[in-house]
Amino acid sequence: MRLRHIEVIQAILQTGNLGHAAELLQLPTTTLSATLQEAEQQLGFMLFSSVRGRLQATRDTLLLQPLINQLYQALEPLRQLGNDLRQHQEPALRVVCSETLAQPLLPHCIGALRRRFPDTPTTLSSQPCAEIVRRLLMDECDIGLSLQPSEQSGIDCRPLIQGKVQLLAPHGWLSPKHKYIALQELAGQAMIGLQQHDPLSRVLDGKLQALRPMPVVHIQVQSYQMMRSMVEAGEGLALVDPFTAVGAKAGGLDVCPLSPAIPVTLYALTRKGCEPGLALAALLEIVHRKAEALLADQGLVVL
Repeated sequence: MRLRHIEVIQAILQTGNLGHAAELLQLPTTTLSATLQEAEQQLGFMLFSSVRGRLQATRDTLLLQPLINQLYQALEPLRQLGNDLRQHQEPALRVVCSETLAQPLLPHCIGALRRRFPDTPTTLSSQPCAEIVRRLLMDECDIGLSLQPSEQSGIDCRPLIQGKVQLLAPHGWLSPKHKYIALQELAGQAMIGLQQHDPLSRVLDGKLQALRPMPVVHIQVQSYQMMRSMVEAGEGLALVDPFTAVGAKAGGLDVCPLSPAIPVTLYALTRKGCEPGLALAALLEIVHRKAEALLADQGLVVL
C-alpha cells in the first residue's frame, strides 16, 4: 500500500462518504474512487461496503484500522513541517509541561518567547512526566518542563530552579507568627490527599503517616491544583509544590513553608545529544528567570 491509499482509507473512515472524503483531501471524487479501487486490488479484498447510503468498513478494514491510525498519526509531524516550510515559517517549538506549571508559569514564558521569536510557531500542552519522556524519545516534542527528574537513558535532565513545599490552609488557620510550620503541627489534622502518586507526594505521605496521631484524609483528588481548590472550599489542609501555591495568599489562603524544608526542583527535559536551537535556548533562559521572579514575588522562598 502507498501513503495515498492510507490517506484515502482514513478519510473514508472519518466521513463515511466518498464525496466528503474527497472534500477533506481536496481531490476529485473520481480520483479518490480510483485510488480506493487500486488499494482494494493490491490488498485482494473489499475495504468498504455501502450500507444505507454510507460507506461502512468491512471486517478486514476494521482489523487494519489500528495500524492505519498509527501510520496516519506518525505522518503528522512531517505534514506540519511541510506546511511550515511552505509558509516559509520556522519549525514549531513543541513544549510539554506538567499540569502544575501550565497556569502560573508557562503562558507568561511563551508570551515572552513569542515577542523575541515572532516567526517561530509554538505549541504548549500539559502531560505527566512519564508521557513527557515518551514524547521526547519519540521526537513528538522538543522540551519538557516537570517537577520530577527523569533517569531515562536518552534524556538530559537539567535543574532550573528550586523552591520549597508549602502548606495551604484556610484563612486564619495560621497565626501571624507562623513563618513556617513544623511537620509535627500537622498531626491529627484534616488533610487533602492526592490519588495519583508522584515522587513528591510519596515523600510527603511517608512523613505524614509517621505522625502520631496520623492526619485524617477524607478527600483525595487527582492534582495539586485540585488540592488547592479543596482547601479554598474549606475541606482541610494541603501540602503542595511552590508553583501551585502561587497566588494562594492573594486568593485568601494562609501559606507557609514546611519545616524541615522539602525541596521541589523545576527540571528541563530534552533529548540527549540534541543541540538546542536559538528559540529553545531562549525559552530555557526565560523559564529560569520568570520562575525565580514568580517565586520571589510571592514570598515562596527560592533555595
